[in-house]
Order: sequence, then C-alpha cells, then structure tokens
Amino acid sequence: MTRPQKKKRAFAQELTDASARLGNALTPPLVAWLIVAVTWRGSFIFLGIISVALVIAWALYFRDDPGDHPDITPLELERLPSHAARKKGEKETMAWLMLACRMVPVSAVYFCYGWTVWLYLAWIPSFFLHSYRLNLKSSALFSAGVFLAGVLGNTLGGVVSDRIFDRTSDRKKARRNLVVAGFVCSVASMLPILLLHNLTRVAIFLSLAFFSEFTIGPIWAIPMDIAPRFSGSASGLMNTGSALAAIVSPLVFGYVIDKTGDWTLPFLGSIGLLLIGAMLAFWMKPDEELPGAGIDRPTRSESGKALKQSHMGTCLSSFILLLFDPI
Repeated sequence: MTRPQKKKRAFAQELTDASARLGNALTPPLVAWLIVAVTWRGSFIFLGIISVALVIAWALYFRDDPGDHPDITPLELERLPSHAARKKGEKETMAWLMLACRMVPVSAVYFCYGWTVWLYLAWIPSFFLHSYRLNLKSSALFSAGVFLAGVLGNTLGGVVSDRIFDRTSDRKKARRNLVVAGFVCSVASMLPILLLHNLTRVAIFLSLAFFSEFTIGPIWAIPMDIAPRFSGSASGLMNTGSALAAIVSPLVFGYVIDKTGDWTLPFLGSIGLLLIGAMLAFWMKPDEELPGAGIDRPTRSESGKALKQSHMGTCLSSFILLLFDPI
C-alpha cells in the first residue's frame, strides 16, 4: 500500500476495512439464523469451520513476494517495487523512540475512534434487542443495516481522501480534515439518539453516525505518510489506541448499563471522546515525514546521521506540539 500507489493509500486501506465492515453487516442476520437452526453452540462450530477454511485458503493463495504468485502478470510486476530492495531495506535499523513520539497524537485520536466503534460492534445488537424489545431476527436486521452504512462510508472515505490529495497535494486537507469532519458528523448524528424514541429514526441516525467510518481510510494512510519505510510499525503503534479502547470500553458500557439500566448513556461517553479526538487530530501532522523514514531516502550513512541529530529533538518537539501547536 505504501510504495506502488502513493496517491491511493487511503483508498487501498478503505477497501480492506470496508471488507471488515461488510463482515460486521452480514454476521448478525447469519448468526441469528444459525441460532434458530443449530442453537448458539452450533453457530460457533459453523463459523469456526468457515474461519479455518478461510485461513487455509489464505495460506495457499497469499505470497510475501508478488513475483512468486502464478497469477501475477509482468505488467503488474513492473508497477510494484522490487521485493529484493524491500528485504534489503528491512535490515536497516529504525529509531523506535522517535517513531513512537510522532505516533502518540495519532494513537490518541484512534483511541477516541476505537471507543466508539467498539460501542457499535459490541453493543448495537443488544441495544436494539433491549431498548426496543425487538426479537432476535429484527435486532439482527437493524444491526446489519447500521453496519452496512459503515461499508459505504469506508469506501467513500478512501476515494474522497485520495481525490483531495491528488488535487491539492495537501495531506492536512486529505487526511486530518476528513478525520475531524467524520468525528464531528458522528457526534451530530448521535445527539438525536439521546432524545428520540422512534425505532426507525434512531436506526437512521445510528447509520449516519456509523457512515462516518469514512475517516478510516484517511487515518490509516497517516502512518504511511509519516513513516513510509516503516509504515507497518507506525500502523501498529497507532492501532494500540483502538486495541486499548477495545479492552476498556465494553467493560465501561456494561457497567454503566448495569447501574442505570439506560442503554443510551454509553453514547454520551462516545460523543465526548469524539469531540476530544477531533481536537487532538490537529496535532497528527501527516504532512511532516519522519526524518530518514521516507521511501526516496538519502544514503544509509546520511540517513543515520540525520536520525541521530533529530532523534531527541523530534521526541521533545512532538510532546510540545501536542500541547501548544495544533496547526
């Protein structure tokens, strides 16, 4: 994703995540049908078999080096970077502390996003089931409709982000601004949920809020913008924010609901964190590439010298910028 199509990073990332959201949309009705047909234990067994089959198919089809794949064409290979050159680059050391410091604001923003997305993934079916006394089938169908909006939002976000970058060459507009807009739109769509009690209207506003998944392509393109040569490590650092939210947020949601019996209150926490995330997004700096981490880089000795000179300075400045300089 980082090397062959620099101007289509967001779209490439959106395709992978849209596939995940499509899985989210198809799963509730599928599981509801399986529970009726083979009980909930049988649904686990059925989905486990499907998962194993997919793993086997992936192992047989996927190749680390595209040149080893029997179905790839010479024309496609010409558009891809040399695998041998990538392997050589992987042996070079990376300034972990400097990279971690640059990714702190991005991880914080992604934590705010992750808190909300896990509200949807973990609680939306139960929200429809308990708040509106729907049966299992109806709850699954409403949940699928909400998640389907995420599929559309995911795909559209990548297209829009790359189109903006292609026209302006401005990563702040193409990445940061879309993340901010997505968070704000999601907040605006969640607020009516706290006031409305009409099932259809609530489902529509939940879908609109989840349509704001179009932020995923832009935010996942940011690690590739900041550290193209180490985008895997940068993406992993960013994803720790969502992983932490995935651990904490379902526990908080469950505690709040147990204590209050109100299934809408968890949305208040998501609204607050999305607003915080929208403000923190101004410190992500997708337009400032990490020194020595670019694809078109200086020689190894020059790169090492640049990393050494800027290592501590970048770390300190990242925390200072996080506090004082959002532009």
